[in-house]
Amino acid sequence: MALVNHLKTVEPFRNLPDGIADFLREKSIVKEYPKNKIIFSQYDKPTGYLYFINKGQVEIFSETSEGVEITVDTRSDGEYFGWTPIFTNEGYSAGARTSKDTLCLLIPKDIILEISREYPIVSNFFNKAVLSRIRKLYQEVVKSHDLDHQTQIDAYPFQKKIRDIMTSNPVTVSRKATASEIANVMTEKGISSILICDSNNKVEGIVTERDLVTKILSRNDEFCQKDMKASEFMTPDPYVMSSDDYMYEAAAFMLRHKIRHLPIVDNEELTGILSIRDLMKFRSQKSVLLIGKAKEAAKIEKLKPIRDEIGSVAKVLLLENRSHVETMEIISYIHHNIIRRCFELVYEDMVNQGYKPPDIKYCFIIMGSGGRKEMLLGPDQDNGIIFEDFPDEKREEVDNFFIPFSEKLVNALDYLGYPLCKGNVMLSNPKWRGRLNDWKDKVAKWIETPEPQRVRYSSIFFDFFPLYGSPDLLNDLKTFILKEVYDNKLFLYKMMELDFKHKVPFGFLGRFVTSSEEEHKGELSVKENGSIFIVDCIRMYMLENSTYANTTLERLDKLYEKGVFTKATVDHIKAAFEYFTYIRLKNEIKLIEQGEKPDHYLDPYKLPKNEQELLKEAFKVADKLQDSTRRHFGKIVGL
Repeated sequence: MALVNHLKTVEPFRNLPDGIADFLREKSIVKEYPKNKIIFSQYDKPTGYLYFINKGQVEIFSETSEGVEITVDTRSDGEYFGWTPIFTNEGYSAGARTSKDTLCLLIPKDIILEISREYPIVSNFFNKAVLSRIRKLYQEVVKSHDLDHQTQIDAYPFQKKIRDIMTSNPVTVSRKATASEIANVMTEKGISSILICDSNNKVEGIVTERDLVTKILSRNDEFCQKDMKASEFMTPDPYVMSSDDYMYEAAAFMLRHKIRHLPIVDNEELTGILSIRDLMKFRSQKSVLLIGKAKEAAKIEKLKPIRDEIGSVAKVLLLENRSHVETMEIISYIHHNIIRRCFELVYEDMVNQGYKPPDIKYCFIIMGSGGRKEMLLGPDQDNGIIFEDFPDEKREEVDNFFIPFSEKLVNALDYLGYPLCKGNVMLSNPKWRGRLNDWKDKVAKWIETPEPQRVRYSSIFFDFFPLYGSPDLLNDLKTFILKEVYDNKLFLYKMMELDFKHKVPFGFLGRFVTSSEEEHKGELSVKENGSIFIVDCIRMYMLENSTYANTTLERLDKLYEKGVFTKATVDHIKAAFEYFTYIRLKNEIKLIEQGEKPDHYLDPYKLPKNEQELLKEAFKVADKLQDSTRRHFGKIVGL
């Protein structure tokens, strides 16, 4: 009876008639599992049950293609697991193992589906219950964060949903409509897309202005294009979202899938459409204006106030309707434009002073967080330059220009607010300038003889991005690097070994481990003790799989596509990385407002309780990923 009463108090059953919980108890099985019992693995045939935890705790774990296990979530009293095969046509996305003695109610699939048909609230609940604990905590923290008055003026609240800005009752036509008819409707209504629906208002496809241009007007055959039916040239089964989803989710989704029009569907019926233009109406234009100012700056001195303004723009971006990783990418884009313009101005100044630039191809690259597009408010310099393979006799001509140029550039960037790199990873250092083949020789030594310092250099260098010049030089080097790593897997073990000399700042009793050094006493580094582990581990997996992407999240997506990680694992890691980004950015903004330099150190006990809990969860994700990476790459040397 106690178990039935418990079920009545939790979603979604607490909103149903009293008799439903009693009916479920009658048709279900009560089962006790001892601690460390595997209930099912992600590769098992579905058991046919939905599991409700009356008392205990269950770990949801995922396995990589190499059999390395990662814990992606935990479920406890009053929570469920095992619903994926019940409500989809897929198998388990992860396994389940008890971490305590656990008492469960096993609800048969046919019973839960029978109830779902009569009460759709049940299926809606489980269809949305795909977020891990850390993802839920992250959203709650963001939603509960108060905006000051000025920020509310500048930014549309993060909590707003698609229904608040979408266009309801969008224009639709049937799949039999001709291209001519569609073009006339779009012109008459002043719209740039039109949805193709059946008689039940179910979306079958979408036609955009681009479709009309590329698929109709650009055809050179004798076919009567204006009579072409929508079914013949529409984009079938377009991506859709629900009106209950958040605006920032829609923005990130549209950006990721490179779409400008998004049908909004609720209960399989079209309810609206959302465009990039709709989203832009509610976004601050400060970042766009800042980029424009950087591109138009005629003197280096004009770039400094633009660099100084990034903090105030970041404050608006942080709480706008967008993901915080996207915010970081926008901040990085602003930094990139400032640095690129500084490069151009120093170059022009050199020429005006009578220096003669050599007639060669080159590529100015930015590395580290800048190369990953993960810059925040206080990045230092990590840069270099790749030259084409010019002959030795041209060396003096190249040096006569680029040696003084390099010195002027790094000093100019330092003046703007990009401090000199403490490790001297800058193009003013001859080690970070070289011909393409010089770079290949250097990288080959790093990989083939992975001494600690060489591995450190590679960790910075392999996160590169072409900022000015000929990107083909960098692409050539990238191809070379991926092949070298593929042929020298021991390098990945050495990279892992160096990374694992550091651990997450999380004590045995669940307390944070803070620094005892005077400068940061009582603080911890969210970057060096958290997000860097995710960055490093994902880079290792990326190199192992001979693929490349710039940002950490893009790398995770590629690893998912290659079957290295499951979707659940990827989402779990992303949520932790997004929170590390959020808490770092919020802390750096606060420091700037207090007249201090932005820093990645903070006192965790000054955070609100919910943010402390989330920080612990994020550190746990980094720790689990680090551990699984150690075991995975340890196999290379037989560990």
